[in-house]
Amino acid sequence: MEKRIRMAVLVMIAVGTPLLAFGESGFRSIWPSIVALLLVFSFRNVLLGLLGGAVAGSLLLAGGNILMVPLDLAENHLLPNFSSPWKSGAIIFTLLLGGFVQILEKGGTLQALLAKLLHGHSVRKLESGAGLFGLICFFDGLANSLMVGRIFQPMADSAGVPRVRLAYIVDTTSAAVACLAFISTWIAFQLSMIREGFILAGKEELVQPYQLFFLSLPHNYYAWFALFLMAFVIWKQWDFGPMKAFREGARPTGDLTGKVPDSGAGIWRAWIPLAVLLVIVFSGIYADGTRRMETGLLPLQWSKLALSFAEANVPAVLVAASALASLLAWALYPRHAVKNSTSAGSIYMDGMIHMFQPVLILIMAWMLSSTLSELEAAGFLGELLGGRLSPSIFPMMVFLTGSIVAFSTGTSWGTMGLLMPLAIPIVFSITGGDPGRAMELVPVVIGAVFSGAVFGDHCSPISDTTIVSSIACDVDPMDHVRTQLPYALAAAAGAALIGFPIAGMFAGSALPAIASLLLFVGIIFFLWLFFGRPESKA
Repeated sequence: MEKRIRMAVLVMIAVGTPLLAFGESGFRSIWPSIVALLLVFSFRNVLLGLLGGAVAGSLLLAGGNILMVPLDLAENHLLPNFSSPWKSGAIIFTLLLGGFVQILEKGGTLQALLAKLLHGHSVRKLESGAGLFGLICFFDGLANSLMVGRIFQPMADSAGVPRVRLAYIVDTTSAAVACLAFISTWIAFQLSMIREGFILAGKEELVQPYQLFFLSLPHNYYAWFALFLMAFVIWKQWDFGPMKAFREGARPTGDLTGKVPDSGAGIWRAWIPLAVLLVIVFSGIYADGTRRMETGLLPLQWSKLALSFAEANVPAVLVAASALASLLAWALYPRHAVKNSTSAGSIYMDGMIHMFQPVLILIMAWMLSSTLSELEAAGFLGELLGGRLSPSIFPMMVFLTGSIVAFSTGTSWGTMGLLMPLAIPIVFSITGGDPGRAMELVPVVIGAVFSGAVFGDHCSPISDTTIVSSIACDVDPMDHVRTQLPYALAAAAGAALIGFPIAGMFAGSALPAIASLLLFVGIIFFLWLFFGRPESKA
């Protein structure tokens, strides 16, 4: 059945693309996006989908001349990306930070910190420690899942914590935290996609990617709701759905104190490079921004700090910071802590190689976005949706669309690459050409793209973070999916029914985010009070 679906999709694309190449229909401008989505859904391969969409777009631009497609793709849609400081900076930063994360993980320094924090503590504190450690490992989703799962799984068995419950905690604090973090392997991709959306909208002069990212943080409702719900279920030791059966069947296997990983690495070997990375990023952006504004470093003011993020050469600062932090982590790498004496250089290269696929997704997303820009997809979508779509409900629709795409494909990066370049131009279209109103709504829509991408990825059985979290905790992936799904759906329902509708109606104000969180907290407490079974498990 699946083979037939794939064949039907390929036939539709093979027939539809040449027909549209010779037509003048506005529908042809969004055909590359449709091709990308069809391929992603059918083959579960984001790289194939994005590349297929770019090829379809290039074929339309070449008037159906298939012989011109390779040259057109390379000359007009691939190579120009490497001349952009933003895009080349995003690639270099992502690769460097991948090596940096690998050095910290393999060195065992973070494990040493854990050994000091969790010696002999209760079940609730063990789960809290897993959640806290997931927050600390904010710089990469997959590294987060692997480290926290591998470290805590022996202690979870000893304390009687079900492995599926640990996997839920590990998975919740991986993609959600990486998506919210301002320094992570995600940030360059996120900033690049925000910028791409403004380019497609023809509003490049208005784009301030880092500033818009910070403005979107309060509106990343799924990530915030999922993290709060996780904290609440740990605090109240609340199980619902299939998780209950696993909790009832869990039995402690031994004393907690005997299961703490032993590492000869000093904690300072991890925290010094991390601190250097953060300090250089913030001080570098502030210094470069104030230099360009000619305002001087002092006095330090919040407004000046915010403007510095808009004026600074952020890609250059990120690359410099990650390079210096990587060199420091390399120099401090505790070689005696690794039994096989693997060199720091080999470990660093492994980390960079691990990031090649995300970088390829980034490049393919740029190629697809470039073809959409030349086909004027944003203008067609604006005409199609203008007057028919209320700006107040648009963020919720973006969230739901992103959730479906991410769940079906298992990738949050691919979802962001597909939706962000389309969603931002539509904002400018449905707000009637009012740039002020559009710029108020854009952060909410950016938050909706991020939220939908993380939610769909969070509960998808084919997601890399879902699979890695289950493997790291030594549980069956489908057991992890079905026990985690009720919690993920609860947070997603809050985002869809509370967060984005309120934010869409009152865009431009900080009150929607605060009101939505308080309302969600109240509803969760009410549900626990009337449907939960409060009992101490500590």
